[in-house]
Amino acid sequence: MANNNEPKTLQQAIIYFSNSENCLSYLVARRWPDGVTCPTCGRDDVSFLAKQNKWQCKSAHKQRQFSAKVGTIFEDSPLGLDKWLAAVWMIVNCKNGISSYEISRALGVTQKTAWFMEHRIRLAMQSGSFLKKMSGHVEVDETFIGGKARNMHKGVRARRIHGTGGAGKVAVMGLLERHGEVRTMVVPNVRRKSLHSEVSKHVEGGSTVYSDALASYSQLEAEYVHNVINHAERYVDGQIHTNGIENFWSLLKRTISGTYVCVEPFHLFRYLDEQSFRFNSRKGNDSERFQRAMEQITGKRLTYAELTGKPLAEGGTSH
Repeated sequence: MANNNEPKTLQQAIIYFSNSENCLSYLVARRWPDGVTCPTCGRDDVSFLAKQNKWQCKSAHKQRQFSAKVGTIFEDSPLGLDKWLAAVWMIVNCKNGISSYEISRALGVTQKTAWFMEHRIRLAMQSGSFLKKMSGHVEVDETFIGGKARNMHKGVRARRIHGTGGAGKVAVMGLLERHGEVRTMVVPNVRRKSLHSEVSKHVEGGSTVYSDALASYSQLEAEYVHNVINHAERYVDGQIHTNGIENFWSLLKRTISGTYVCVEPFHLFRYLDEQSFRFNSRKGNDSERFQRAMEQITGKRLTYAELTGKPLAEGGTSH
């Protein structure tokens, strides 16, 4: 349960979470609001081992002793919750993101550790499966991510992803329900089949869909009320425009080019999750965004080998 002493600002968060008891109580209240249960068997009459900051299940099985980190994005991390919670606060609330170098300096960890931390936190920022389709008025658009700023626009058909040394086209699609949430995804190309598939997956039939004049969006009118704005002529025609999703793209590109500088195409979807999370929680305050992210840490785990394809000891760099 939340209490009035919980932090509302970064300064308050640093002070509050410097106390290990505060960290534990905050995490437990959100992970087990109805009382601590064993992650393995679900038994609720567990015993707390105060000296170890762990619980012990009364049933005899493997992993009968467990910490609050087990089954979360923090699992198996040697770092204390004071550093983890401070990192979560910063990444969910910095409008233009925060690089692993900044996290490294702020928390006193290596850059490689900070980079791994950020990707684990981005996993918590994922929205997961979308059970409810968008409806009403929905803007759709696509863009390309990568290259120098002057080349980061639609129509560029060949460029290099800055800093990766690899050629390729990273096409990204976005859907924005007006006055609501945005959904983004990496798509294999911007052909009709790919874009129509995403619209059909995420938008309820009969909704009003707004797009630019890209030929790939033609024939959407078979399922939707399709309004097109031709940017060669104008950017707004009454309610017909894609300004909302294009505003999101500008925020995303500012984050990638200004903060992260170089992003591996393989990890691009994680940065989309990060920016989408902040955008979709834009009406809340810092404390509310932090709490929302903390409520999504359970049942998600990302190992270094899964992230990079190699053990932690071998290293790896990114932003």
